[in-house]
Amino acid sequence: MATWHYADANKQQYQIEESQLGEAVQQGVIAPNTPVWTSGMANWAPAAQALSQLFPGGGAPNPNQPPPMTETNGFVSTGGGAPIKSHVVDYEIFGDDMQIVEVELDPRETVIAEAGAMNYLEQDISFEAKMGDGSQPNEGVMGKLLAVGKRALTGESIFMTHFTHQGSSGKRRVAFAAPYPGRIMAINLKDIGGEITCQKDSFLCAAYGTQVTIAFNRRLGAGFFGGEGFILQKLKGDGMAFIHAGGTVVERELKGETLRVDTGCLVAFSPGITYDIQRAGNLKSMFFGGEGLFLATLSGHGKVWLQSLPFSRMADRILQHAPSAGGRSQGEGSVLGGIGRLLDGD
Repeated sequence: MATWHYADANKQQYQIEESQLGEAVQQGVIAPNTPVWTSGMANWAPAAQALSQLFPGGGAPNPNQPPPMTETNGFVSTGGGAPIKSHVVDYEIFGDDMQIVEVELDPRETVIAEAGAMNYLEQDISFEAKMGDGSQPNEGVMGKLLAVGKRALTGESIFMTHFTHQGSSGKRRVAFAAPYPGRIMAINLKDIGGEITCQKDSFLCAAYGTQVTIAFNRRLGAGFFGGEGFILQKLKGDGMAFIHAGGTVVERELKGETLRVDTGCLVAFSPGITYDIQRAGNLKSMFFGGEGLFLATLSGHGKVWLQSLPFSRMADRILQHAPSAGGRSQGEGSVLGGIGRLLDGD
């Protein structure tokens, strides 16, 4: 089934499946003057011309009447208020411990990513650093500044990179690399209620149309002792999103149960899950058990993703055993280990 692309009065591009065109026309999302394009067309054309079968009355384009823009549930929508669909992207994940995800784009499709995550890209794909994820193109200056301020709170770059297939035919690929050993998780937001809450540094990339924002944890205990402060990252949309976790990833589905987790091992959770912090046993266990003072408590109905090796834990182990930092030498052969390092330049 063909995928059609259309643009609003601000030249912001969206896509829609061919089977949804009739409904979009009825709702006013696609008007007679709306520019549309699909694979095989040389150039963009007014909908009344390219989709004449959907406009029985002729529907002459009127440049003075662009489709109105509204906002519904955090998504930008046009005409009748139907949410804009995220771009539909294909993907493939390569590797075992240091993975990359290769995203396949059709013409005019876009994927957004954290600055510096790109590994390689093919011809016809252009990229541009923008302030924000582009999910709300009609947002005012103050709204954009507020969104930038929120991203600054998470410790991420204030810019996101938009990769777009600018060619007129064929499929092109762009790849994004994991920042440290672990797994890349491909999550279809449409399948889990349209949103996911995750660690503030776990987002890697997502289909255009995904809203990347932050979620304040309102529980005082969770905010101070949850390992991620008061701030978690929230992804909203109905397309593919890719997040990264350290080590091995375990997916658990809770059906009213309660799960207690090391605070650093929590990667993400779906809607319906309540997140809180509780004391880890009695005082002796808290101070001498080696499991930290507090545990994350997850309860409700939904999915939870856990990681076996948080980056902070891996970094601590590396520093602990780094000889240059006074750590212990292991696996280099007793006293000969130091001599060996002198010989090989370490």
